[in-house]
Amino acid sequence: MPQTSAPPPARRWLALATVGLAQLMIVLDATVVNIALPAAQADLGFSVGDRQWIITAYSLAFGSLLLLGGRLSDLMGRRRTFVIGLVGFAAASALGGAATSFGMLVGARALQGAFGALLAPTALALLTTTFTVSKERARAFGVFGAIAGAGGAIGLLLGGVLTQTLDWRWNLYINVVIAAIAVVGTVMFVDDAVRTGPRPRLDVPGTALVSAALFLLVYGFSNIESEGWGSPLSWGALATACVLLVGFVVRQRRARHPLLPLAILLDRNRGAAYASILIAGSGMFGVFLFVTFYLQTTLGFTPIQTGLSFLPMVAMLVLAAQIGTNLALPRLGPKVMVPTGMALATVGMLYLTRLGVDSTYTADVLPALALVGLGMGTIMPASMQTATLGVEPAFAGVASALVNTAQQVGGSIGTAVLNTLAATAATAYLASHVPATDAVLAQAAVHSYATAYWWGAGFFAVGGVLAALLFRRRVTEEPTVPAAGVAEPAIA
Repeated sequence: MPQTSAPPPARRWLALATVGLAQLMIVLDATVVNIALPAAQADLGFSVGDRQWIITAYSLAFGSLLLLGGRLSDLMGRRRTFVIGLVGFAAASALGGAATSFGMLVGARALQGAFGALLAPTALALLTTTFTVSKERARAFGVFGAIAGAGGAIGLLLGGVLTQTLDWRWNLYINVVIAAIAVVGTVMFVDDAVRTGPRPRLDVPGTALVSAALFLLVYGFSNIESEGWGSPLSWGALATACVLLVGFVVRQRRARHPLLPLAILLDRNRGAAYASILIAGSGMFGVFLFVTFYLQTTLGFTPIQTGLSFLPMVAMLVLAAQIGTNLALPRLGPKVMVPTGMALATVGMLYLTRLGVDSTYTADVLPALALVGLGMGTIMPASMQTATLGVEPAFAGVASALVNTAQQVGGSIGTAVLNTLAATAATAYLASHVPATDAVLAQAAVHSYATAYWWGAGFFAVGGVLAALLFRRRVTEEPTVPAAGVAEPAIA
């Protein structure tokens, strides 16, 4: 059996700071590069059509390798895996910052995604095994959930500052600085579990099946974003992904050393938590993407002003995360907390549908962002804590990987669905309002954003209903035991 010993309290909180720093680097990197894309395009000379691959290369590698990364952290040892992920992510970031061609930049982004897939589930697994006391665990997950929810908005602010004051390359170089600090913190403050017993083998067929399935799933939705819903390639990728996922489930039922014991996923509370994270990730995309477009193209904000505009949402998110996990969640449980957060986010998204070409930030945008921030701060920490609660320490890495997988797949779905719906709405508006003057074009853009907000509100509303139905009233901390006949993995 793998044994863990709780480190001293001060050391645990310093470990949280280290793990949180790494998580912030991963999350903000999904948006920090977005603002730098126009400057990178002008510098390296690639086309508008190629620009999406700077984002897609990262998401494909990250999404497809998350479960493998989580399992490797279980088998290799979490602190060792964490350091490898940090060093690799920093090296890939440095390579991207020094890119002299489009291909070099895309390759660096793919490497970032691969090492991010190793780093993200390991960070959450370290948190899960470090904080075992309920009260401290709630506080730790409140901080971690706030970072996970606010990282995208912080990335927009940081990207605007670095691009406008320094150079687009610093959006990648900054990761080297963050990773270096995190490596020092890991060596000094992060403890690892002690391995006892035999080390199992990695389920190679299961790994190949799920990695290929997740790759095709993310690719299919990414391709829909650029090619539309009529693309045979996109539907072929999605159909193949479904077949491979079925094969993966069959393999896990028979494997002696499964990559993902199905008992982890089929626990009712845990399944509800994963579904809530996926739906929240889908709806949240509408806030970051379309509000950013609105602020810059309609209200004329600079990149820095756009980033600063999201700070109230971040503040509300952090506030809700701390109050929710420390006070409300222990008393009310996720069955109340998660639907409440979904309801708040739904109202915030509906408020955004009121935006017009003459709206103002203070009166119209700010209240909506505050509501969405409160909602996400209520949803994410409660869902993340529930998703990893009661998991055997030996499987904490792969259970944590499912949290990141749900968030990544949700973001991919949100990207494809909301972008396509917004583009369709804009086209329909222009077709019915000719000639296409500047005023009509501006109205069409705002109309397309409102369409995305309506659908985003629908995502959150459906998520609230599902969470209310699926979560159990009482949450237990009994560990999930591997299925009979399955050897328990050891932690290095």
